[in-house]
Amino acid sequence: MNTIDIGLAFLEGLALIVSPCILPVLPLVLAASVDGGKRRPYGIIIGFVLAFSIFAIAARKVVALLGIDLDVIKDGSLVLLALFGLVLMSEKLSEKFSAVTQGAANFGNQLASSGGEGLLSGVMIGALIGLVWTPCAGPILAAVLVQVIRQQTDLAGNAIILSFAIGAGVPMLAIALTGRKIMSKLGFFARHAEMVRKAFGVLILLSVAYIASGVDAQALFTSAAKPQAADSELTLQHGLEQPYPAPELAAGEAWLNSSPLTMSGLKGKVVLVDFWTYSCINCVRTLPYLTDWDRKYRDQGLVIVGVHAPEFEFEKKLDNVKAAIAQHGIAYPVALDNQLATWDRFHNRYWPAHYLIDRAGQVVYTHFGEGEYDVTENNIRYLLGLKNKSAPIRAEAPASTPDQTPETYLGYARADRFGGKTQPVPDTPNAYRFPATLAGGEWALGGPWKVEAEKIVAGDKGAALRLNFTARKVFLVLGTATGKPIHLTLSLDGRAVGERGGKDAAAGIVTVSGNTLYELIDLKTPGSGLLEIKSDSPGLEAYAFTFG
Repeated sequence: MNTIDIGLAFLEGLALIVSPCILPVLPLVLAASVDGGKRRPYGIIIGFVLAFSIFAIAARKVVALLGIDLDVIKDGSLVLLALFGLVLMSEKLSEKFSAVTQGAANFGNQLASSGGEGLLSGVMIGALIGLVWTPCAGPILAAVLVQVIRQQTDLAGNAIILSFAIGAGVPMLAIALTGRKIMSKLGFFARHAEMVRKAFGVLILLSVAYIASGVDAQALFTSAAKPQAADSELTLQHGLEQPYPAPELAAGEAWLNSSPLTMSGLKGKVVLVDFWTYSCINCVRTLPYLTDWDRKYRDQGLVIVGVHAPEFEFEKKLDNVKAAIAQHGIAYPVALDNQLATWDRFHNRYWPAHYLIDRAGQVVYTHFGEGEYDVTENNIRYLLGLKNKSAPIRAEAPASTPDQTPETYLGYARADRFGGKTQPVPDTPNAYRFPATLAGGEWALGGPWKVEAEKIVAGDKGAALRLNFTARKVFLVLGTATGKPIHLTLSLDGRAVGERGGKDAAAGIVTVSGNTLYELIDLKTPGSGLLEIKSDSPGLEAYAFTFG
């Protein structure tokens, strides 16, 4: 867990006191603090922090799940906030609003009267305030979510959200305690309720205009504490604490788009080494970013070296890799690392994996898996000595769910979660039967199949494969042992796939003409289903399911 990020989140929460987002909730905090016992202000802040934290944690899950644009959330919250400001400015609208919310007000009064010292009622009122205030904080919350998404565990991400909420609650508590003392002696607000209501309506509308203008109040707050760095002063983000000399590239079986390269010959260049393989969906989703960086920075001194490290035997074939390079528009050098010699020299263990190397030949930054594209591009620009940031391209973000089915291999060397009645017989043709049910994540075979070390091969027409999955998209690495196209028919939950078919499964039919990754299912949003795949010919090869 990164304690520095947690501390920064707390300071960002404190900075909200100078934001106009605080204005809409001040009258609620002050008014609720005056009524009830001495404990109510503390209850209000406890409820506020809890409600905001729960909302933000849930928002993190939803945003990650659906890929929602935070700008849309911000714009929607500003519209609602503006409407609330107009309601406060109009006596007629305020009366109607009060009538609609009278039930909630009565419930709040009951809490206040039955809450003893008011701690419990304060918690309930604070929770309501937190939910009202959270959408308004969208622009600053978006910055905090960037820190949250960077964390490797939910615990670390949730700790940052909680730290941010506590930071926001500390000045709110001070306001509640101070406001209680002042308002208990002054009847101004009671005598001028209509004027105060309209004044806050104006303040809310001004707040909306201020937020919509794009001025960063938090940045204004922090600028007083430290000098602002010039745009040209980029820094290396998430760099290695101990950079090390880049291992030499192996000679390789073949080089595409370039003559053979060596790390010693690349001294003076900024080098990005990308370990990938063409049937890996995680690798495929990084390629738009890599090709974009090659286009923008090649002339500035960046050299991207794609090291194609195969996972399956068919990925070692030169023609297959050439076809993948053409399909994805890759123009940077690609080395075939069929014997995993370069992979071993880098002690690599992941697809995809990025190693960023400075002009002196030192590995200064690494990233494994998808994501951190903005950080990687920032570091490329930093090492190239460029003076300003660049907006990264927007590629399709994979939708995921916490209980998403993990990558599932079918060959006996790495197979797991097999749910069939008869256990697979290695390297021997056999007839299989589907079980009555399959648990989540399990798969099974029906009909004649031969189970080999890294794949399964259909023995005849009608051979079928079932999978009980949870995901938005289902991918399957497929091939044809005969060299002839094979047609597959898909069904989902016993029905035709229809519009739920992936891009390679129009009308629920997949034509397998070569060894590669096929997108079978796209539910549009994450869900669960029982997928059945039936082959019209013998020789179908199936290797591994992946999901997104």
